[in-house]
Amino acid sequence: MSTSYQHWRVEPGENYTTVYFDMADSQVNVFNQATMRELSLVLKHVTAQPKLKAVVFRSAKAKGFIAGADITAFSQISTVNDAVADVREGQQIFEQLAAIPVPTIAVMHDFALGGGLEFALACDYRITDDDPRTRLGFLETRVGIHPGWGGTTRLPKLIGGLAALMLMLSGRTLHGGAAKAMGLVDYAIPKCDVDRAIAYLLTALPPAHKPSIWQRWLGFAPLRPIVAGLLRRRVAAKIKDKDYPAPFALLNLWQRYGGYGEVATIAEANSVAKLLVTPTAKSLARVFLLRERLRELGKTESGVKHVHVVGAGTMGGDIAAWCALHHMKVTLEDADSAQLGRSMARAVVLFQRKCKQKHRVQAARDNLIMDPKGYGRAHADLIIEAIVEDKSAKQALWQALVQTAKPDAILATNTSSISLTELSEGWANPARLIGLHFFNPVERMPLVEVVETSSTAPELAARAFAFVKSIDKLPLPVANEPGFLVNRILSAYMLAAVGLHAQGYSYAQIDGAALAFGMAMGPIELADTVGLDICLAAAKTLVEKLSLPMPTVLAEKVKAGELGRKTGKGFYTYIKGQRREKIAIPASPDARLVEALMVPLKAEASAALADGVVSDADLVDAGMIFGAGYPPFRGGPLYVAVTG
Repeated sequence: MSTSYQHWRVEPGENYTTVYFDMADSQVNVFNQATMRELSLVLKHVTAQPKLKAVVFRSAKAKGFIAGADITAFSQISTVNDAVADVREGQQIFEQLAAIPVPTIAVMHDFALGGGLEFALACDYRITDDDPRTRLGFLETRVGIHPGWGGTTRLPKLIGGLAALMLMLSGRTLHGGAAKAMGLVDYAIPKCDVDRAIAYLLTALPPAHKPSIWQRWLGFAPLRPIVAGLLRRRVAAKIKDKDYPAPFALLNLWQRYGGYGEVATIAEANSVAKLLVTPTAKSLARVFLLRERLRELGKTESGVKHVHVVGAGTMGGDIAAWCALHHMKVTLEDADSAQLGRSMARAVVLFQRKCKQKHRVQAARDNLIMDPKGYGRAHADLIIEAIVEDKSAKQALWQALVQTAKPDAILATNTSSISLTELSEGWANPARLIGLHFFNPVERMPLVEVVETSSTAPELAARAFAFVKSIDKLPLPVANEPGFLVNRILSAYMLAAVGLHAQGYSYAQIDGAALAFGMAMGPIELADTVGLDICLAAAKTLVEKLSLPMPTVLAEKVKAGELGRKTGKGFYTYIKGQRREKIAIPASPDARLVEALMVPLKAEASAALADGVVSDADLVDAGMIFGAGYPPFRGGPLYVAVTG
């Protein structure tokens, strides 16, 4: 007879009892105080059952096993003592699970993340589906902490210390096959075979997976400082302890305790508790929620299966390749056959880096079709224009595209600064045009600005948001204002940087100061990466609004054909796309230089918000973090302005 709680359901069976997690009023299962405390009651109830043979834990949700802890609760934790109490309570509940005297099996589907995977580790066996889209992993370092409900002790014992550290430090996720190969799960199988797998496990009761001999050797106390030291140096080459303390705390924890004994469990709780109250954890938790907010904008179906991209330059070619990588049929149009060839060569490199398996690389290549005559225009569900940033050229192209496109096709421009209203002048139905502004490099920058005008049809906008989500990007709704959001703010930032060079600072000094602040890329190299011609066009559009002088060096370089990374020379020199000049990141940057860079950036962020480019300050911060590489640990330019 089934027993139901608010969030859990217990169904006794002939051979085993099934416990379903079905969080009330939520599309996915997450752990919070209510679901965790009710779990403790469920475990007591199950353990007390007479003739209990085994327990199988499953999700009742159509989508996913358990997404981990409720990130929104982070902001409610104010002291280390409170954090320790919360973490220890979670550890003790998972110890309850681990102590069940009969075999326990976690059956996962779609995803098991963070605390959800720690829950599965507390079971005797783990089964997941073999869908390549399945995601299993520990995302805690992405929100400024590390696993705290037994993950740092159970995972090393299961797969070895080094493998466990690599998984937890990276925050990466595994599909079922990779998790099985690592020993994280016992089976990665089709969903239709789960019942047979459960029956086999409960009959055979195979021993728990053990790490390889060399993995066990690396976990011995004398060798742990060497392993941890090597990993610490690798992490330190990418991030700073003071900015992102969680990976370093995790390494210190493992080096000292190796995941063994009650003392390691208590140390895990104390370490996580200290991290939970840091500004970094508060900021990264907020950034995580900002990401989820943007993802929620793409809930409907886009109806886009065929994308036609006009313009095979760096941006257009990379947009086409990214769409092909995400299972879209893509036709790429350009009158220059040599340019099409370069785009395909660059796309193949992307496919090989992202796909690994040859059949997936080939599938992505088959999706991308070179189309010099533009035959795909008439058949595409979405047309993206990505030609030179020139209003007259774009208007002329759109006059032709409007006549050819299907009546229900989405018409999108990748313009970075030109008004959509101007581009659609003379159209019978300007409601068909929308902006899809990608950022360079396309494969690394997760944001796409979705630009709407007062004429944009709501159903068209909804489809555009859904399309952006379907290619694993984050859609940001922005108004049809000059420069939109990100480029408007970046223009002020980059023009200020170029102006600082005229005051005697070297380009490397300027970029070094920005990198020391935490920016993903310095403003000078960013200008080179975007393209100095694009920067100049945007600056001309925005210079009056920004009230900043136009540096003559920018126009001079464009006139000389020195457009940045794509031509091999801009402010820096590039060989095969790699910058020749070295940029040293100072341990103690010039505070005046950092201020001279950041004050214009923050001022323009505030001005863009006041002008209604986006609806609120959170979206300004989201745009700068996901579209411009603003340091996530700082929470965003407007968040910094409020919190200091």
